[in-house]
Amino acid sequence: MLKKTIVYPTGFAKPRGAYSPGILLQHAGTRTLYATGQLAVDPSGNVIAPGDATEQSEYVFKLLGEILQAAGMTFDHVVRAQTYLTNMDDFPKFSAVRNRYLGGSMAASTLIEVKGLARPGCCVEIEITAAS
Repeated sequence: MLKKTIVYPTGFAKPRGAYSPGILLQHAGTRTLYATGQLAVDPSGNVIAPGDATEQSEYVFKLLGEILQAAGMTFDHVVRAQTYLTNMDDFPKFSAVRNRYLGGSMAASTLIEVKGLARPGCCVEIEITAAS
């Protein structure tokens, strides 16, 4: 039987739409977490370090870590990451942060350059899938 649990870490900002920070699916002894793409936005809705790819990447990975923790997982459980950057010139800054968090998991990854993100001033969005 498939069990679906909404993962909503304490203190997280309320989503702007009908979605949750993460969904944990449990089936036949396997747990898979799907985390919504995270932006560098604090619980009050303020963009953190507008335009700064390094600071925003750090903040986004902090949020993803909270989602993982709420699901009983760590970054070592991440099997896939998808990242959106508004400027591919920011790749080295993002990559340095990413490698600290996901270097051990060797997660499959996709990087996409986009014209913009949901919040002006945000330059990095990351979504992950984790399994245990």
